[in-house]
Amino acid sequence: MNFNDMLKKKKKENSDNTEEINSIISETEQEIDEQAAENAPSPVDTLKEELSLANDKYLRLYAEFDNFRRRTVKEREEARKMEGKDVIVSLLPVLDDFDRALKAMETVTDVAPVKEGVTLIQNKLKNALTQKGLKEMESIGAPFDPELQEAITNIPAPTDDMKGKVIDEMEKGYFLNDKVVRFAKVIVGA
Repeated sequence: MNFNDMLKKKKKENSDNTEEINSIISETEQEIDEQAAENAPSPVDTLKEELSLANDKYLRLYAEFDNFRRRTVKEREEARKMEGKDVIVSLLPVLDDFDRALKAMETVTDVAPVKEGVTLIQNKLKNALTQKGLKEMESIGAPFDPELQEAITNIPAPTDDMKGKVIDEMEKGYFLNDKVVRFAKVIVGA
């Protein structure tokens, strides 16, 4: 046998082997496809799984929102309870001064020092409130303004230039950061 014959025989054997291998591969692929088709979920199962995932996601989101809402309500309540804290803390020294003044009044025989002490406490209170934005209205001698003042009564004006103006103030009015927090109660000249 010559070399060419040997080569042809070898090629023929390889060709037969290749056909066998291709046949085995083809059969194996068919078996895998059949198993995959048997194991593949049906469209209904797929939709049920997607629905279950969407429902789970919805429930988690709802629970998270509900927790957020409760936490926010609780934080607001706590903030409301503490919103006047800084004003109260600034007034505590004034309260302490009043306590000291009451103790001193029990043993004092002269009224002048007590009067001076009360005046000092009043100034301290006004300063504390002014620092927090409180400002007194100046009403006496000013024209009556129903936006800022409440007329209690009218009396005859002592002079013609006092007609329609505030003659006396029964209760002071106050601004808090340029907004009226209490209207002045005044007597107006007629």
